[in-house]
Amino acid sequence: MKKTLFKLLAKLNKMVLPSFAKRQLDLSKASKLQMAIIGWRYFVTTNALD
Repeated sequence: MKKTLFKLLAKLNKMVLPSFAKRQLDLSKASKLQMAIIGWRYFVTTNALD
């Protein structure tokens, strides 16, 4: 159940949240909001893959 929830969240993240890799964002120059989005996407992705 937990894995399916995170897979659903990962698909939702992909549709809604911006992709910073496509924009070639420099992490050292990222704002706090951008870092929070990156952290959230990382958390969801790692839990979806487990």
